[in-house]
Amino acid sequence: MMSFHSSLKDEIVDDIEARIAAWTFLPQENGESIQILHYEHGQKYEPHFDYFHDKANQELGGHRVVTVLMYLSNVGKGGETVFPNSEGKTIQPKDDSWSDCAKNGYAVKPQKGDALLFFSLHPDATTDTNSLHGSCPVIEGEKWSATKWIHVRSFEKSLKHAASGGCIDENENCPLWAKAGECQKNPVYMVGSEGSYGSCRKSCKVCSS
Repeated sequence: MMSFHSSLKDEIVDDIEARIAAWTFLPQENGESIQILHYEHGQKYEPHFDYFHDKANQELGGHRVVTVLMYLSNVGKGGETVFPNSEGKTIQPKDDSWSDCAKNGYAVKPQKGDALLFFSLHPDATTDTNSLHGSCPVIEGEKWSATKWIHVRSFEKSLKHAASGGCIDENENCPLWAKAGECQKNPVYMVGSEGSYGSCRKSCKVCSS
């Protein structure tokens, strides 16, 4: 089971969003709405990447660069977050309290109140295959968690542009700037570049017909 919670509707969620932004050094507008996940006995999430393999998804804020997993409950056994490709998987000690799934990589046990942050991109913005991760099957109890995905660019602006067909002005001064010739003098900001919308596309008259 999953659901999404918008920070615009809840002061508690907005406070969590602000703390995540401070922790990651990335603005709130780069993040998607928090996703709540509930795993019952035997349920799991197969290993996957949070970055994208297609251009269509990358247009909405670019790649997901950071993932924050917040554990909302303790789990009797199982339910670990596992990183099968992690370089640290061979040196992490594990006893019988870990599930067999968790022994297949570097793993983190879900503990209520804890949060796990990891990056899906290298510092040079290339994708990191070591970020492959999954949720091990719940063996005892149930698991509740909250996921926050953060993109390299503004996700909120990308949604607004997508909803309007990319035809909006983000600043009230756009018409004046356009008349002053800024669409030609400063095209990256005004019109945009590959994979990123500009801030004054409407006034620059570059919207798709």
